[in-house]
Formats: sequence, structure tokens, C-alpha cells
Amino acid sequence: MRRRGVLGHAGLAGILASGCAPAVLAQPVIRWRLATACHHSLDAVYSGTEQFARQLGQLSGGRLQVTLLPVDDPVAPLSLLEALQAGEIDALHAVPSHFVGIDECFALDSAVPFGLNSRQMNTWQLEGNGLKLLRDFYAQYQIVNFPMGNSGAQMGGWFRRELESPADLSELRMQMGGLGARVLQSLGALPQQLPMSELVGALERGQLDAVEWVGPHDDRKLGLSRVARYYYYPGWWEGSAQLSLYCNAKAWRALPPDLKGMFELAAQSVHAGIQARYDVLNPIALKQVVAAGVRVKAFPKPVLDAAFKASNALCADLSRRNPAWRRIYADYSAFRREQNLWHRLPEAHFDRYLQSVRL
Repeated sequence: MRRRGVLGHAGLAGILASGCAPAVLAQPVIRWRLATACHHSLDAVYSGTEQFARQLGQLSGGRLQVTLLPVDDPVAPLSLLEALQAGEIDALHAVPSHFVGIDECFALDSAVPFGLNSRQMNTWQLEGNGLKLLRDFYAQYQIVNFPMGNSGAQMGGWFRRELESPADLSELRMQMGGLGARVLQSLGALPQQLPMSELVGALERGQLDAVEWVGPHDDRKLGLSRVARYYYYPGWWEGSAQLSLYCNAKAWRALPPDLKGMFELAAQSVHAGIQARYDVLNPIALKQVVAAGVRVKAFPKPVLDAAFKASNALCADLSRRNPAWRRIYADYSAFRREQNLWHRLPEAHFDRYLQSVRL
């Protein structure tokens, strides 16, 4: 008690007089290297990654400093995941569905055909069992994951010709990845994956018949609206295109508890902010592509029905042969069923009515 009294009076006076904090309060600076698998042209996402690094430095008073590393080839996210596991980088901001070639369960952290929408995905992870189940899965890869961004439901892509029935998917050469590509392939399409820089030229030359990218804002910037006339919706393979912030598990465990809390707060802030930016930017870009003569069309119901049936078959097959998928998807699909029971009433009817009247 006496010692605290001395520090509280004479000690405080000395500190104020000298303008210096006592040495016992000084704490070492922790420096993290953060990579992103998203090109800087995807500005809604890339600016979110920048915001995370900046905000975490501010929250921590400079104790945790995150350097965003430049990425020359954003079409090679697999090498970044390997660098994260090896400890060459401390964190990675990426779209988990890019890694379905390693394990299909990565898609459950991002986008599953005819899966959860962005609001439901957020609820499953933060209030349901989603985050716990995914972290159990990621433990084998020495990853700790945090939701950090979502584009919302994406568009269905740019087509050189109209679609009228599932037969029109036969031998359709379409830029597509993830589980959606497997569904399209089962319907007779020929999914392909080209670098972002080659997409417009491939579509213009007829090397591709269709290209799926993101939504009006990113698609227009890429130039797809200049070379394709038909713009279809919805992107049934990405009703919720979530991004995740991956941390190297060893680096995460080494953080003190207060910095872990700041880390989570910064990730949550950016998680909400990325979709907010997309929701602001996409309506503006959609008006611009329509004004330029693009025809915006819904996928015909027979096409959606065929894709839905094929998606269910794919998920059933994965449940038979992938134990981790079976465990996580059982919870995911049950949650989807309950959420849609609720959303179909007030949410869907409210939206449909407002969209039917002149505002």
C-alpha cells in the first residue's frame, strides 16, 4: 500500500515533470506480414485489407504493426497458403473457395452452390456452430480463421449468347472455379480458369463463351461489359462470397490476449465494411452497364432447377466420401433450412413488396 502511495503521488509528479513513461510500461512491438490473394483492382476488398492493417496499428497503439505485402500474381493463391503454413507470412486475406482443390470443406467458409446468403452466413459463423466447426477443420492446416468481408450474392456472369434451357450449357466454355465449376461440368459445360488479365480478350475472341467474375462494379472495371451483351443473375454458386483472414496458428498463439481482442475487433469492422462498399458501388455500376446497352437477364428457371439438382447431387457425394465435409455440411444445411423458413416470411415479402412499387 505504501509503495502504491509513493507511485501515485511523488512518482506521478516525477513522470509528469520528465514527460517520460516508466520503463516497465514499455512493451515490444510485434510485426506481422499480411498477404492478400486479391488484386488491388478489386478495390472494395483490397481497401478493406489496407484498412485492417491500419486500424489494428491504431487500436494497439503501434504494438502490433501489420505490413501488407505486395502480391505480383493474385491468380496463384495456393502458393500464399503454403507460405502461411510455413510461417513465411503471418496472415493471409483470401477467398477460401479458391482452395477446394485441397479440400472441398474450404468452400463452406466462403460459397457453396445454393448455399447461405451473406446475412445467414454471418449468423451461422458468429451465432451458430459455423466458426467452431471451421476452426476444428482448419486446425490440421495450422490456420486460425476470421470472417473478413463478403461481396453478397454475386452476378451469374457475362454471356455471348442467350440461355434458354439447360441444353444451352452443353460444351459452354465458361470461366469458373470452385464447386460451381463441378456443377457446371456435370451439366455438360466446359469450365476453365484463365488469369484475370486474359478474360476480356478470351471472351472477345470467342475462346470463352462466358465469364463469371464478381458483380457490376468489379466486372465493369475489368471491361467485361464491352465484349459481352448478356449479363445473367444470380450467381447461384456464390449466394454469399465470403472472404476470410487466415492467421498462422503459431503466430496467433504468441499474441497476448489484449492484442487478440484488438485483432478480432479490426477484422469484424472490415468484415462489415467490405459488403457495405459493394452495396454502395454495385447499383451505380449496374446503371452504367445498362445504359451502355447490356441486357440484364435472370437465368431461366429450368436452368436454375437443373443446377440445383446437380448441386444437391454433388453435396451428397461429398458427404459420402469426405468425413469433414459430412460433419460440417450437416450443420450448415440444417441451419440453411431453418433460416430460409424464417427469411421466406417477413424478409422476402418485405423485399419483394418494396421492389414492386415505385420509390
